[in-house]
Amino acid sequence: MLLDCVVIGGGPSGLSAGLVLGRARKNIMLFDEDKPRNAVTHESHGFITRDGIKPSEFKKVAKADLMKYPNISVHNQRVVDIRKENNYFLIYSADGNTYQSRKVILSTGLKDVLPSIQGINKFYGTSVFICPFCDGWELKDRALVVIGEDERIFHLTKLISNWSKDIIVCTNGNTVLTADQKQLLLSKKIVVNESEILSLEGIDGNLKRVLFKNGKEIVRDGGFMVTGLEQASPLAQKLGCLIKKNGGIDTDEFGRTSVEGVYASGDNSLSTSPQLITAASEGSKVASRVILDLIDEDF
Repeated sequence: MLLDCVVIGGGPSGLSAGLVLGRARKNIMLFDEDKPRNAVTHESHGFITRDGIKPSEFKKVAKADLMKYPNISVHNQRVVDIRKENNYFLIYSADGNTYQSRKVILSTGLKDVLPSIQGINKFYGTSVFICPFCDGWELKDRALVVIGEDERIFHLTKLISNWSKDIIVCTNGNTVLTADQKQLLLSKKIVVNESEILSLEGIDGNLKRVLFKNGKEIVRDGGFMVTGLEQASPLAQKLGCLIKKNGGIDTDEFGRTSVEGVYASGDNSLSTSPQLITAASEGSKVASRVILDLIDEDF
């Protein structure tokens, strides 16, 4: 059977896209490898009616919504390859099956590349986070560290100051702030420490101290960090989709990529904030565009 659309990715963007497509009477298939970016997170926040929900529970509820529609099928499988043939796509899954579809939505997400600091994985998702809109409330008014190795640390520090005024900025041996930026931070009583970090220390996922290679240390109750980002899936590159300088998939305002029939939704385009509700909205928007494009082709 020739499907109307295949959605690759079972995060909030892909699930939202699947629901909108299904309700538009499109025959669709959603593939979920179940390796979410927020796998380390115990709670998700900022999604109305679902504030504080566990990411696994969020996905369970969302999939139950999709399974109410007979024209939607969900496969817990990894897509290993996609090829375009004439006006449709061949989708190859890890279990050896092949599917045909007129359209493809890549909701494959991103991977965070953490700073190379001993112990950082112990606290990531528990007391050290990447998104203040997602987790800032839980760390409000605490003694925080902001860790980053490039110029993005200044913007993140400004954001964090909305939730706490007790901030120490650590650049891990890198000189990435201008003199004016340092002076502005100092005027806000934000300390800048450019020493190399040896390790993060704490108990049961709760950060307590940041140790430096010069033998000094600071006491902190939590923090945020700037991470590197890379595509979680190579499928966009395999299809020949144009990639932006920042590593995101290049799309127009409707999610269309440079390859006709291929769309991208969610944070893999690096054009939206990394929040569940934003990703879900993006999925809905892109799915609506796919539906309109299919109608235009068939009318």
